[in-house]
Amino acid sequence: MAFVALLGLLTLGGFAGGGSPPGEKAGPPALTSVEQLGRSLFFDTGLSEPPGQSCASCHAPAAGWTGPNARVNAHGAVYEGAVPGRFGNRKPPSAAYATRAPVFHRIEAEGTFQGGRFSDGRATGEKLGNPAADQAQGPLLNPVEQNNPHAASVVAKVCAAPYGKLFRDVHGQAICDGAHVDRAYDAIARAIVAYEGSREVNAFSSKYDAYLAGRAELTAVEKQGLQLFEGKAKCAQCHPSQPGPRGEPPLFTDDSYDNLGLPRNLENPWYTLTERNPLGAAWVDHGLGAFLVQRPDFRPFVRANLGLHKVPTLRNVDKRPRPDFVKAYGHNGYFKSLESVVHFYNTRDVLPVCLPETPGLASDDCWPPPEVGLNVNTEELGALGLSGQEEAAIVAFLRTLSDGFFQP
Repeated sequence: MAFVALLGLLTLGGFAGGGSPPGEKAGPPALTSVEQLGRSLFFDTGLSEPPGQSCASCHAPAAGWTGPNARVNAHGAVYEGAVPGRFGNRKPPSAAYATRAPVFHRIEAEGTFQGGRFSDGRATGEKLGNPAADQAQGPLLNPVEQNNPHAASVVAKVCAAPYGKLFRDVHGQAICDGAHVDRAYDAIARAIVAYEGSREVNAFSSKYDAYLAGRAELTAVEKQGLQLFEGKAKCAQCHPSQPGPRGEPPLFTDDSYDNLGLPRNLENPWYTLTERNPLGAAWVDHGLGAFLVQRPDFRPFVRANLGLHKVPTLRNVDKRPRPDFVKAYGHNGYFKSLESVVHFYNTRDVLPVCLPETPGLASDDCWPPPEVGLNVNTEELGALGLSGQEEAAIVAFLRTLSDGFFQP
C-alpha cells in the first residue's frame, strides 16, 4: 500500500529551519482570500435546512476535526443531521490532512484501490479534481446531514451571507446572478477544500513533527512505541510515519482500503431508522464494495472489496478538548479508546468470538465477530504478539501526533 501526497509545499514551511520553538505561542497562520472564504463556509451554521448545522458541527478543531460531542461518541458515534431524528450510518472522519488524497483509482499491479474520500471512496475526485472537493458537496445536499434541497439553495444562502461579498470578489460578481449555479456550487466546494488544506487545519505542529525537525525528544516509552509502530506492530505498513522523498511530513495514511474485521456498532441509530434503512438491524456496511457495485467499470472487483474502508490518518487521533473527553474510533465508532483499538489489532484472532455486538472498551477474553467476514486483513493485524506494555507504548506514541505542541 502506498500513499500519494497532492498539496504543494506551503505546508512544509517551518520544518527546514526557522519557526517558533516548542511551547512558544505565535499567531494563527494567515489565510488567503480563498482560504478565508472556505473558513467562513466551514463554520456557517446557516448552510443547512433548517439552519443550525455547519461542517464544524461534525468536524470540530478541538476534537481533531472530528465529532465534538463526547456523549454521542460514547455510543452510536454517528451525528444527527439538521433535521431532528435523522442520522447517517458512519461516524464523521477527520477533515484535517484530507485534501492530499489522490483521485480514486485502481492499482493494477496490486489489484487494490487507492484515493478518494468518504469511508467507501465514493467521492472519487473525478468531478473537481480533488476527492475532498467532491466530498465537500455531499453533506450540503444529504437529507441526513445539512439537508439542502438543491445546489441553487446553497448558492443563494452563500451569496446572501455576510461573506457573500468575499465570494463575489473571489469569483466575480456574476457568480451570484443565478445563471451559474453549477459553477458557483463547485466554487463553494473548492473554497472549503482550500481551507481544509490550509495551515490552520493542517498545522503539522505535533510533538512528533517537532521530533522529526530536531526540536523535541520523544520519551523512552514514546520511542519504543514508534519502533513497534514501524516494526512488530506493522502499523506503518498502512500509516506511513516517515517523511516523503522530498522531505514532506508523513500523513499517517496510505489512502488505501482495508477490512479490519470490526464488529458492528449496534448503538448507531441507523439500525432503527427503517424509513431510510428498510433492512433495519440486518443492514450491513459493505464499504468500498457497496460503492464499486454502482460503477460498471469496477463491478468485477466488488467481491474482493466487500467490507473494506478507507485507511484514516492517525494525525490528531488523540486530540481532544479535555482529558476525559470520549473519542470514537473505527468507521462505525465501535471503539472508544486508543487502548481498545490497539488491543483489538493485537488480539482479534487470538481471543474467542463472543456476543452480543456491544461497543465499548477492550475485551479481556473475547471479541464480537466482524461485520463483514470476507476479505478480513489477517496479514497485518489480528495476532501481533504484543505484550500489554508494548500495547501501552504504541498508545503513548500515538499521543504524540496531536497538533498544538509547537508553532512551526
